[in-house]
Amino acid sequence: MIAISHVSKSFNRKAALDDVSLKIESAQIYGLLGPNGAGKTTLIRIINQIIQADQGSIQVDGKFLTENHWKDFGYLPEERGLYKGMCVSDMLVFIACLRGLTRHDARNNVNHWLAKFDILSWSKTKIESLSKGMAQKVQFIAAVVHQPTYLILDEPLSGFDPINVDLILSELKAMKAEGKTIILSTHNMKSVEEICDQVGLLHKSKLIVEDTVHKLRENQRRGEFVVRFSGNMIALANALWTEFELLETLELGDNRFQIIVKQRGERSFEDLAANLMGKIKLESIAERMPSMQEVFLGLIAQEEEKNEE
Repeated sequence: MIAISHVSKSFNRKAALDDVSLKIESAQIYGLLGPNGAGKTTLIRIINQIIQADQGSIQVDGKFLTENHWKDFGYLPEERGLYKGMCVSDMLVFIACLRGLTRHDARNNVNHWLAKFDILSWSKTKIESLSKGMAQKVQFIAAVVHQPTYLILDEPLSGFDPINVDLILSELKAMKAEGKTIILSTHNMKSVEEICDQVGLLHKSKLIVEDTVHKLRENQRRGEFVVRFSGNMIALANALWTEFELLETLELGDNRFQIIVKQRGERSFEDLAANLMGKIKLESIAERMPSMQEVFLGLIAQEEEKNEE
């Protein structure tokens, strides 16, 4: 586990982190979220020992973070940085050796990852000749080539096309299954929804919420349901009556519709199904759970309202 306790950091008397405490469990993907300027990158740099906190402490598996932990961490910074004049394999071997691998082990690991990402044929290509997406793959390999226990990724999906986004997310899931602990800082809420176990949301240097993705989405439920059916809208209106509010209608063709309705009072999924049964031909009913994008925006809005009071 990584335990961050009461960490604060200021630059020119402006707080970047204000008394932040959070816990990242082992073999978990932890989403570090927040608007630009919230303090995410500052916290990541402190964990990576690039800068020091003004106050607070960080423990890794019960021991205070020291230089001895450096080889246990892999880091993908938001500001990408590769030596453009070096070829791909030499660059990656160099990075792996800096992290403590022998040259022999480094070469084997580099070849393994290049083959896994189907870019082994590019091993002797200079970094400056790579496309942005290819360079992103090399940068990701640089973060994982020494087989770290802890992996910290700052906006790892930026610059990738959808195919490569899926590739990276699949690799992160596989690493978690192997027992790796991953901190993921991203604005890609869809990926957070897909792979993160827990998230911490920073806003204006403070941690405003920390919980599982499931619980955060549960807490933001609005009693909305998506219904697909065939029939006519008059029959639907009679079925809903005053117990459910019609929010949205989409005509699918062939007298088929998809609607979104909202419950009133204590009405439930079962009540909705009972009201519709026999009035229209139901294809499906499902509760509409809020996306992590909606959760994120909602929590930030709530925090802004608090600050204005």
